[in-house]
Amino acid sequence: MTPTSSAASSRRIPKRVLALIATAALLAACGDKGGAPASQTAAKVNKDEITVHQINFVLQQQRNLRPEQAEAAGKQILERLIDQQLALQKAEETKIDRDPRVMQQIEAARREVVARAYLEKLGEAAPKPTPEEIKKYYDDKPALFSQRRVYQIQEIGIETTPDRLPEIRERLAAAKNVNEFIAYLQSSGLRFAGNQAVRAAEQLPLSSLDALAKMQDGQALVLPTPTGAQVVVLAGSRMQPVSEEQARPAIEQFLLNERRRKLVEDDIKALRAAAKIEYVGKFAEGARGAASAPAAKPAAGAAPVASGPLTSTDVSKGLGLK
Repeated sequence: MTPTSSAASSRRIPKRVLALIATAALLAACGDKGGAPASQTAAKVNKDEITVHQINFVLQQQRNLRPEQAEAAGKQILERLIDQQLALQKAEETKIDRDPRVMQQIEAARREVVARAYLEKLGEAAPKPTPEEIKKYYDDKPALFSQRRVYQIQEIGIETTPDRLPEIRERLAAAKNVNEFIAYLQSSGLRFAGNQAVRAAEQLPLSSLDALAKMQDGQALVLPTPTGAQVVVLAGSRMQPVSEEQARPAIEQFLLNERRRKLVEDDIKALRAAAKIEYVGKFAEGARGAASAPAAKPAAGAAPVASGPLTSTDVSKGLGLK
């Protein structure tokens, strides 16, 4: 994940919105009882209650909720919770909650929630990056910041085997025009497709960004992918740098997220090392093979960087082949 995206994804519903909902619900619960103490109950459904806390929990899962929308959203959530409670009561009455498949789903959800809570708690111990660390990251990544470019990228995705990549590179370099290169792909029986898009530096795979940053407009390169190769054409680009001040919040969040990820990764590795794990039956053989095999590394440029139709004229212009 790139720094700009991690900062955006960390936003949640503002606390002032939750406070507004809680206040409105409590006032409604008080009614005209004079000095009666406020109740946390938002509604009663037969023998059960739905509380303000339940409403707030659902609100926390929503994004981009404006303060003026809070009261209406709270009422809609309450109605959904009432419907849910009625269905739950009927399910318990008919013993659906004791169905083996339902019980398995409940247990799986419990495991997921508890394990995730532990990992999130663990990640909270990660220290925030210092100003010096933020500056170093900024200086070490000119393609993302001080020399940031917006790229017009054209791409030909080719399905092939690794042993044919040298041949593809040679034919691309020797081609007089795009039709000649396309004709070669067709005569070779290779499956391929073209795409194009405009992408800013932070929207590109970090593994291929440095290579693209060194390219001039009109140049092309061949990148290996899990299914073959991509011919990436830099049809055009424009400079759009980002200052250190502008980038600081995103870099801080990105580095913090990386530290949290590393803490979790190291902790799980330590827990595995300390635990007694025994694979049984058909899983035993597969586990031994996985343990002895080297870890697979993602291929550079494996992630697609373009979308949309690409014509022969577009590719020819981008490749600089006339």
